[in-house]
Amino acid sequence: MAARGHVQDPNDRRLRPIYDYLDNGNNKMAIQQADKLLKKHKDLHCAKVLKAIGLQRTGKQDEAFSLAQEVTTLEPTDDNSLQALTILYREMHRPELVTKLYEAAVKKVPLSEEYHSHLFMAYARVGEYKKMQQAGMALYKIVPKNPYYFWSVMSLVMQAISAKDEKLAQTMFLPLAERMVEKMVKEEKIEAEAEVQLYFMILERLGKCEEALDVIRGPLGEKLTSELQSRERKCMMLYTRLERWPECNALAQKLLLKNPDDWQFYPSYFDSLFHLMDQSWSPPEDGEHCSEGSVHHTVAEVVRFVEERIKVEDEKDSRSLRGPYLARLELMHRLRERGYPEENLPGEPLDLMVQFFRKFGDKPCCITDLKIYLHLLSPDQHVQFINQLSEVVPLGEQGEDGFAFPEDTKSLQRHLCVCQLSRALGLHHSLDVSGKLRLIAELKAHYHHGLKFGSSALKTELQFSDMYCLMAAHVYIDLWTETGDEDMVWQCLGLLEEGLSHSSSNAQFKLLLLLLYCRLGSFEPVVDLYSSLDAKHIQHDTIGFLLTRYAESLGQFSAASQSCNFSLRFFHSNQKDTSEYIIQAYKYGAFEKIPEFIALRNRLNQSLHFAQVRTERMLLDLYLEADVVLSLEESVKAMSLSSEEDDVPWDTLRDNRDLTVFTNWDHKQRQLTDEHRTRSMEEETAWLRIRSLTLRLLASLTPSGHATSQQNSEMSNENGVGDRSSLHRSLLSQLNQTLHAAAQITEKQTQYPLLGPPSTRLASALSVGSCHCQAAALQLSVHLQELESAGLEILNKSKGDLLEMKESKLKTQPSLLENLVFFLETVSIVLWSASYCAKILRPLKTSLQKKKKKKKDANTSMPLVVCGYQELTGDLQDLLTQAVEHIRGQESGITALKLASLTLEGCSRVGEEESFTKAAMDKVQSSYLRSLQEVGDLLKKRAETIKNLKI
Repeated sequence: MAARGHVQDPNDRRLRPIYDYLDNGNNKMAIQQADKLLKKHKDLHCAKVLKAIGLQRTGKQDEAFSLAQEVTTLEPTDDNSLQALTILYREMHRPELVTKLYEAAVKKVPLSEEYHSHLFMAYARVGEYKKMQQAGMALYKIVPKNPYYFWSVMSLVMQAISAKDEKLAQTMFLPLAERMVEKMVKEEKIEAEAEVQLYFMILERLGKCEEALDVIRGPLGEKLTSELQSRERKCMMLYTRLERWPECNALAQKLLLKNPDDWQFYPSYFDSLFHLMDQSWSPPEDGEHCSEGSVHHTVAEVVRFVEERIKVEDEKDSRSLRGPYLARLELMHRLRERGYPEENLPGEPLDLMVQFFRKFGDKPCCITDLKIYLHLLSPDQHVQFINQLSEVVPLGEQGEDGFAFPEDTKSLQRHLCVCQLSRALGLHHSLDVSGKLRLIAELKAHYHHGLKFGSSALKTELQFSDMYCLMAAHVYIDLWTETGDEDMVWQCLGLLEEGLSHSSSNAQFKLLLLLLYCRLGSFEPVVDLYSSLDAKHIQHDTIGFLLTRYAESLGQFSAASQSCNFSLRFFHSNQKDTSEYIIQAYKYGAFEKIPEFIALRNRLNQSLHFAQVRTERMLLDLYLEADVVLSLEESVKAMSLSSEEDDVPWDTLRDNRDLTVFTNWDHKQRQLTDEHRTRSMEEETAWLRIRSLTLRLLASLTPSGHATSQQNSEMSNENGVGDRSSLHRSLLSQLNQTLHAAAQITEKQTQYPLLGPPSTRLASALSVGSCHCQAAALQLSVHLQELESAGLEILNKSKGDLLEMKESKLKTQPSLLENLVFFLETVSIVLWSASYCAKILRPLKTSLQKKKKKKKDANTSMPLVVCGYQELTGDLQDLLTQAVEHIRGQESGITALKLASLTLEGCSRVGEEESFTKAAMDKVQSSYLRSLQEVGDLLKKRAETIKNLKI
């Protein structure tokens, strides 16, 4: 008989087809196969769980959950069932159930290393740090391996980090963690770098810097090998915290001698110098200056040290390093900032910057290096500086148009750097209109000339001359904002579209196009531009606002829904992903990363953008579906929306927007300030509060929006039903207070730079009367009479030509589109409020009619409220008819526009350039039509719901 190999578990063979079906996404076949198997083998628990996974993935969550619970109550210990249940509960977003699963398994198989480690990871997913500590120690007792012991120590550190009481962290959790590590140190059981890193983290959090320094400089510090200069950087940080400036200075010197281009040590070197000077420190008369070596404690010594590094670079045959040259400028900046008399000891700023340009002007980074030191030049040196730089730039012969062009890419880079520095010094902004137009012509000529250098570049590569195109676009924007001439913005769009055709991966072209189209009220081209940016992970939070701010307000509801989903998908997956990152960090001993992952999760949960997108998405769903596809009550129920619960973390909201995402060469007076950021956050928060309260008030119009839970049981009366009217009044009061505060914010009329944060919809919502009309609608019957006139006023402010041609020039009024969307939102809220009134008034009217019949008195008049309601519904019908007709008129007017007949002034290369500009105009025209169609369709659907309001 042949020798038998590994015997496969027959159950594995039976389950294999189900696994294959699930892996291939064929869930129905997986369910059928599981049913067949269960008929033959009723006790095969794993088949039941795999069937539950199939049910979960086909949307039958309740059936899946009850099947899973059947198996869970049996407390299975076979690996297949446990793994399958873990997958199912994670897909259900119920990780807490996995912990119960493995708790039961560990009780039944107490010596299993695998089940204990799975239990630890299950606790890690739900952040149960105390139980993680216990599970880690239990695991170490069964299998005494170092990683398990340190899992327990790290869980103690996490208890300290998450503890609300800082005193508890400092007196209990961290000292206990320190003692646990010290025990291993004394027994010489420390094996890995991760264990030393964890010891260092504990000492650092306890503020024991001296002890941490001893660890880093001692034999344990030798294990820190995964990062270059890890020990040195940690020592530098500890010296700074201990304010041991001589050691800090001497160590920075040693490190800069090794690598004079390592910028991170120059700031430490200069900081330590100034601290030593402030303390009037002097070296001891004999012996070493300090444990790290000699100390430079005067400006002259530091200048000499930097000059020596520069001299070494100058004498090198190979390319010089930038670090020492930048260090000289940085030292000068710091000396001037402190008002030291030696500020010119390193040299004259203008000469030093010209020297830097001579050496590094052909590098793209030269502009960013010099830009931060331009303030060292006095205003009367600006033109002289640019002239001196221009002399260094080799250009060819002048052509017919009077422009001389560079002969190679290095010369092009130098010329480009001079142009960018001119703009950063404000020389472009000071030109008059004709000067700016001449500058645009020159920049465009350089751009088109430079394209020949990138003729063989790959599609994904940027053109060498792209920055000329971007700068010309910025000058066009200057002209548009200063003169109000819309021709400038059309030509700017054309130029950027042309730039994008040659350099399809240029993110700056896409971002600026996106911004300009949105400012013109055209959202259709923006969706493709944003998707082509291919925003990754955290960028959905940092730049997502560029898309979501305009989506709904410009009437493109389906695109708005899609853009909200983009962002929400990221935020929701963040929760799940972060847990996995934490588990991986435990597995591989990257303990210092765990607090970072937790901080990232908190940062995203507290994101202003997340709260905005969540609120806007729910409002959008209501405007699109409530009382059209589903009733308002069903819509509120489907969203699990409760008027009693406010899920926005108002006290900890964070502004994660990247407001410097646009390349910008504007001088200091035109740049975004801290005050702008603060005002923008204030405005965004006020608008979010209005939208959040509106959403909760809408939920309060339905019974399902008052679902009482254990948390809000104190708000319920004896019958267990929340007091709807008092809650509604409270929310209305909050809304009115918020509107009052918002009005004060808009009175400040903050003007943000064009490339700064976009203004919210707050000012337009208040000026058009939308917010107050919505608030009045939500006051229900009290204000029935006021609603129609307010609605008419909003519609009147939406009237006017969105796109018109005057003297062969195209004019836009995007604010009219935003006002139309406000009108639609307000009408929806008025209709929902009216529907709520109808439910109250119908029984009243019926009972009055019955009384009439009994008394046979024809003169009994209906109460004012009923008459007012009937008048309102009639007026609403007329108002919606007017609005639909207005939109129809706008659609036919825009469709009739013949954009081909437009003349464009200032187009030097008429044929190609004009075609790009007209393509941009076509996109705007098409986008307006799409917006009008979507708004019109929705208004028609709303008009149809009025017949349901009759009482």
